[in-house]
Amino acid sequence: MLSDAKVRAAKPRPKSYKLTDTNRLFLLVTPSGGKLWRWNYSYDGKQKTMAFGAWPQVGLADARAKRDEASGHLMEGDDPTILRKLKVVAKLEAGRQTFERVARAWHENARSQWAIVHAADIIRSLERDVFPAIGDMPIAQLTPPLVLSVLREIEARGAIETAKRVRQRISAVFIYGIAEGIATSDPAEKLGAVLKPLRKGRQPAITDLVPLRRMIRTAEEDYARPVTRLALRLLALTAVRPSELRGAQWDEFEDLNGSEPLWRIPAWRMKGDADRKDELHGDHLVPITPQALAVLRAVWPLTGEGPLVFPSNRHAHRPMSENAIGYLLNRAGYHGHHVPHGFRAAFSTIMNEWAEREGKEHDRKVIDLMLAHVPTGKVEGAYNRAAYMPRRRELAMAWANMLSDGLSAPSVLLDLPAKAMGPQSRRRVPPPVDIEFRFPTRRRSSAKVVAR
Repeated sequence: MLSDAKVRAAKPRPKSYKLTDTNRLFLLVTPSGGKLWRWNYSYDGKQKTMAFGAWPQVGLADARAKRDEASGHLMEGDDPTILRKLKVVAKLEAGRQTFERVARAWHENARSQWAIVHAADIIRSLERDVFPAIGDMPIAQLTPPLVLSVLREIEARGAIETAKRVRQRISAVFIYGIAEGIATSDPAEKLGAVLKPLRKGRQPAITDLVPLRRMIRTAEEDYARPVTRLALRLLALTAVRPSELRGAQWDEFEDLNGSEPLWRIPAWRMKGDADRKDELHGDHLVPITPQALAVLRAVWPLTGEGPLVFPSNRHAHRPMSENAIGYLLNRAGYHGHHVPHGFRAAFSTIMNEWAEREGKEHDRKVIDLMLAHVPTGKVEGAYNRAAYMPRRRELAMAWANMLSDGLSAPSVLLDLPAKAMGPQSRRRVPPPVDIEFRFPTRRRSSAKVVAR
């Protein structure tokens, strides 16, 4: 029977020799001085030898523990050498079964039950928010804290609803993995209870300038029709209501080639009751800044031949879908955090804070005018909607300068893809207008194109 002292004292000889321990365990000492643990056993009438490693990395006690474990497998009728090989193969395969690999297999398996757009949104959310963090990790090694850290990153940018949706998708991947024998548990299952709750009440909006610009950049880089991207940009710059933007007609814009371009939204298209819509001189006046004018120049080659600035993709005589901009924000990861109407809250909050620092006495009233809000105590019909126009232009310019800092030029948005495209794509975008372009003069139409 061996002891630690005997193992240490063993010296090399010209030929290899054995020092035996109990239950057929022995130490093989080689001429070069190596000391290797071996164990002889019989299986299916054949004599076999199993290696347990080299001393001193594997000590005597460890070698005996390995022998006892292998002997236990042998008593159960298993060949311990074969079991070891199977474990190695299983571990290698488990290492190859990364979360991203399993997630893509789950997505491919389930995509037939989803609409094409929804299926693309699901895989894009995983590619954006999950794969960079845990995509290359073996799915079987993921733990609740690791998954929660991914969801906390999404919450940190304010996308509370997106975090909840991504948790559901991660959980679905684990359920698929369990069914396939790749995973044994779902670490995302119970995490819904510790995520931040959704805010109720007012429509969600980002009201801090830097995150707002980041959100616009992220949304504009996502897949969307150029018209939708440009509509998002003009909505942010003008802070009009989404329905007012969608129904915008080219003949509502005045002096686009002059020094004081203006968007005159007719009273009948504004929010309000019948008296508001029939009000004489009740049009809402929106100063057009150079940044907003650049959007109109960019969209002109796409829609300038028709009456609507932002028409439907399928029907040029109808406004774009009321969901188009909202879906773009959702795909960009801002579901539940910012909606198209939220640009009005962002404009109000940021500009009122700016007015406190750098503005003039009546700027709060001017900001309300720009949002088409009627001050308390005013009668609709007696309210001067054209008041403070010079100051409104100044505030619109201040807002456009702050908002546009770091954003791409509107013309750049034309070249971004509407969807994933292969090398043989035949998509062609009309060339942008040149620097000498002049908007043609249009007569104002009396026809009403209602944004449904």
